Amino acid sequence: MDTKPLSSVFLLISVYLWCFSLTESHSSGGFSVSLIPRDSPLSPFYNPLDTPSQRLRKSFSRSINHFYPSSISQDQVQSEVKPLSKGGAYLMKLSIGTPPVEILGAADTGSDLMWVQCIPCNQCYEQNAPLFDPAKSSTYRDQLCGSKPCLSESSNACYNGKCMYSLFYLDNSSTRGNLASETFTLESTNGRPVALPSLVFGCGHNNGGTFSKELAGLIGLGGGPLSLISQLSSIINGKFSYCLPAVRDAISIMNFGNLAVVAGEGVVSTPLIIKNSRPYYYLSLESISVGEEYILLRSSTNPSLDRGNIIIDSGATLTNLPSNVYFKVESALKRAINLEPTPDPRKLFSLCFSTSADISLPAITFHFEGANVLLQSYNAFALVDVGLLCFAMLPTQRLSIFGNWAHRNMLVGYDLEGGTISFKSMNCATK
Repeated sequence: MDTKPLSSVFLLISVYLWCFSLTESHSSGGFSVSLIPRDSPLSPFYNPLDTPSQRLRKSFSRSINHFYPSSISQDQVQSEVKPLSKGGAYLMKLSIGTPPVEILGAADTGSDLMWVQCIPCNQCYEQNAPLFDPAKSSTYRDQLCGSKPCLSESSNACYNGKCMYSLFYLDNSSTRGNLASETFTLESTNGRPVALPSLVFGCGHNNGGTFSKELAGLIGLGGGPLSLISQLSSIINGKFSYCLPAVRDAISIMNFGNLAVVAGEGVVSTPLIIKNSRPYYYLSLESISVGEEYILLRSSTNPSLDRGNIIIDSGATLTNLPSNVYFKVESALKRAINLEPTPDPRKLFSLCFSTSADISLPAITFHFEGANVLLQSYNAFALVDVGLLCFAMLPTQRLSIFGNWAHRNMLVGYDLEGGTISFKSMNCATK
């Protein structure tokens, strides 16, 4: 879950040499791919020795690092746009080049440019899989200075007539290299691979910091001009959606094009706001209700000032709320539950209860502009240890984030052309 893009999600797909064109996939209504949770047995990050509680704690700890990469204010984030992290809750596997070479990257709705480590690598982090060699691909092309993609980012520069990119993350990690185009291939859930020709990406020759050796790079799904979503916008009509199961080992689905439309009974929609910090998808959170008690976020006298006050990020696990709002929500929960809280021994969560008591949890609803999103108990709380149930949100003085834990078992649809995000409650494990 910073052009500096943001963070977090991963897609796993095995790719074959044969494929069909985007035109064919579009005419059939779009396509879907599988999302694999980072801690799933299908993930290279999976540790069979970890208990479910340990995996959950590690996921939450990564989310903390996602939220708190440096001392940066909400205003700074909005004006500077730097990636928050390079991790993610899900994995994305695709292939690059001709012939195709399979890679694994962090898929993140909070990031912009796609990039992978490339040969020659002057400075690279350790990577388990072989590095991509553009000299062995017949479809690789460097972007020239003055090209539209090169001019789309102010941080891009030129060297010997070729466009160079630089991305610096808030934890002092970075990637630098050539801006180029290449054929990428995804395998759809119907078994027919989808070729994505001439996609612009970063061929990284200098990459370092806290990147994981299991990953070849980052797959940006944000709102910037060079993200995968933006580059496919005319083909997929600016639409994509995902459904993240509450069961963490279950397969998730990401849909593109007509298959991404969220419709039917129970759908609620809220305006999607993209600010100057283009990778982020902003929503307007007006209030939060705990039972019958309401906590306001937006000004009643000038609500326009608070529009776009929270981002939605599928790559971040935990939801982060402004500190003054968070502690009001926590106080309301204490009054509604009326039990003595139990301290979290690891001091990660502020509000926890022992499950040895009979706990009755109140309804929690996020009231976005035009859309009331009811959170189920598993969206708002987590069994972080045996016998310990904690409120799975955190206070922040920085960027507010609606994390994926809060929208599991919801079909979440992004319509960039219509300018909306839609939510529909469903059992995502069956999709």
